[in-house]
Amino acid sequence: MEIPVNNETQVNTFKDYLIIVRNNLLPIILITVVSTIFAVLYAVNAIDIYNSYSSLRISKEGGNILDPSALFGGGSSFGEDRFISNEIELMKSHMLRLRVAEALIDTFKKVNDPEAFSLIVTDGEKEGDPLKLKSPDAIAAMLNGVVTIEQKRGLDFVTISANSPSPYEAALISNTYTRIYREINLELNRDQLSLVKKFLNGQREEKMNELKSAEEDLKTYQEIGGIVALDAQASQLISSLANFESQKRMNDIDLKSTQQTLKTYKDELAKIDPNLSAYIENFQSEAYLKSLQTEIAKLELNRDVAVSTIPESPAKAAAVKDYDYKIAELRKKLEVAIEKFKMSLFAGTPAEVRELTQKIIEQEIKLQGLQISAIEIAAVIRNLEIKFNQLPTSSIELARLTRNREALEKLYILVEQRYQEALINEQSQPGNVTIIDSARIPGFPSKPNRLLIIFAGFIIGMVFAVAFALVRNYLDNTIKTPEDIQKYNLPVLTWIPHIEGLDSSKDIKASEFIVYHRPDSIPSEAFRALRTRFQFAIPDSDVSMKTILITSSAPAEGKTLICNNLAASFAQLGKRVVVIDCDLRKPRIHSFYSVNRYPGLVDHLFGIVPFEEVLRPSEMKDLYFITAGTIPPNPTELLESKKLHEFLEYLKTQFDYIIIDSPPVVAVADSEVLSKYVDAALLVVSANVTERDLMVRAAEIMQRGKHHFVGTVLNNFVYKSTYGSYYKYYYYYSRQSKTDTDSSV
Repeated sequence: MEIPVNNETQVNTFKDYLIIVRNNLLPIILITVVSTIFAVLYAVNAIDIYNSYSSLRISKEGGNILDPSALFGGGSSFGEDRFISNEIELMKSHMLRLRVAEALIDTFKKVNDPEAFSLIVTDGEKEGDPLKLKSPDAIAAMLNGVVTIEQKRGLDFVTISANSPSPYEAALISNTYTRIYREINLELNRDQLSLVKKFLNGQREEKMNELKSAEEDLKTYQEIGGIVALDAQASQLISSLANFESQKRMNDIDLKSTQQTLKTYKDELAKIDPNLSAYIENFQSEAYLKSLQTEIAKLELNRDVAVSTIPESPAKAAAVKDYDYKIAELRKKLEVAIEKFKMSLFAGTPAEVRELTQKIIEQEIKLQGLQISAIEIAAVIRNLEIKFNQLPTSSIELARLTRNREALEKLYILVEQRYQEALINEQSQPGNVTIIDSARIPGFPSKPNRLLIIFAGFIIGMVFAVAFALVRNYLDNTIKTPEDIQKYNLPVLTWIPHIEGLDSSKDIKASEFIVYHRPDSIPSEAFRALRTRFQFAIPDSDVSMKTILITSSAPAEGKTLICNNLAASFAQLGKRVVVIDCDLRKPRIHSFYSVNRYPGLVDHLFGIVPFEEVLRPSEMKDLYFITAGTIPPNPTELLESKKLHEFLEYLKTQFDYIIIDSPPVVAVADSEVLSKYVDAALLVVSANVTERDLMVRAAEIMQRGKHHFVGTVLNNFVYKSTYGSYYKYYYYYSRQSKTDTDSSV
């Protein structure tokens, strides 16, 4: 039959957990102490780490028409936070860390004090060798672990902190990191201006060389040809033609520079949003915008022609003023048209591409204007060249050389002017990084926090220790308390406490025969309780309980100890009791009483010795025992024989109680065979030894057939760990009883 489990008793209370901790107190203390010792050793030997930090403010460039707050008012900080996040990623890049590493190496060489450094140097190959610098790549990799970059929540402030065993090095790394990032930020902000400046510088040098060559050609011609001057009309024509040629060449230079800048912006935008880049291309095909730019270019060119060809007069001033007015009106219309295009373009454009797109549109507008101006200037030059070709043949070569020199001279002046403007613009372009606080050399280490490490080691050790106890208890499948037995609806008659010194005593009889040798002990009282509860286990008076079977589920659970001490407790009442060792495989009764094993039960059943020789008296009055005798080859068949049954029936006429020590019921069938001849059966369960599954299996076997299964006895139970109050009260009464006895004597 299957034994049902009582699930109502499986809920652990807080007291249960405290009991688990108390039962595992020694391993808990050991684990906690070991963890604390390791924490102390680590804290004592940990290297002091110093922390130094610098703080800086990162702001976006000034607002523009593409900013939503400028177009519609208001706005949010989302774009600002994203911008700061992008800058932080730039700070974490390998490129920046590599430049910081190179700067640290330069500082190391200048300082010439290796002892002031720790992270960027390494020990020599041999002891006593000087410290060596690490490679830039190694230092860059190291910086990734010692430098922390954080944005202050809700602000555009960023802190760059560095850790190092050297306080000087910690401050140096933080300040160097800040300085290099500021330089890179400034370089990025000046990137396009630097490209323009570099391009104009090349053009300036090139035009200077061309001008020098033109002047030499003119000088050589004048020395050879003898003609050193031209008339006023020719000079005026040459001056006008040179002026427009210089404008055309300058326009070509601006056109080339704008195309380079525009290509850079478009390549960058194409990486972010190719579709938007293609849409902006349509801007060039806007007919209305192109017509406005064409009209503006024509008016500007006509104004320049008027300025260069018409003599100074009120009419000239009025004409120039009229041109300026018309140009201004057309520019207003052009700005309105561009504004409408921008608003339609950026209605759903992400914030991160608006600034770049604005630059592209500005360059597109500039490029279209330059292309139209180039066409118009070329037309004016063609008209002037017609007049130029009509000059006298004798002066045409001089006029050509003079025209080339003046054009190059004016072009050089324009290029030089543009170069100086680009130089000023580059130098005046500020970065968007402001250093608020520079890192200072710390006076004391920031970590390790040795007290915290020790405390953490203690807490971690305690947590692991308690977890170990809980896991150990969870994985432990043995019976520990009477409640563990009752979960399976098995009756528990009593529990026998752990007998101290049982294994260490050399006198086995004195240590195991508790009821006789230590009658006032707690275990002896437990055996008397077992005797009493056994007598009341079956209230039906018609049932005879003279023959008692003691068994267990597995070996070494204490059934022999229980068997003999229970018999002794019956003998204390004046009952005649005999104990029979029916464990014919591993008998122990003879060891319990320190006698020879044979002759015994087997010898008598085979008719070798008479009954009087196998029945032996114990030290205790009315208590007798029969050893196993010679080990037979077929124990089960012998125990199942008619002779054993007749022998037990005979013993019932001679003794009040017959207690049988039998083999484990799960291991062999001997106990199951003996159960047919007995009036009651007890199952011994050893605390922290008997497994639950084996106990359940043994109980199922014991409950089969017609024999009466009375219940279980929990042996080797530790009172103090679970039922401390029971131990306390019994100890009190047992001591009190002993004191009274001594005083009466």
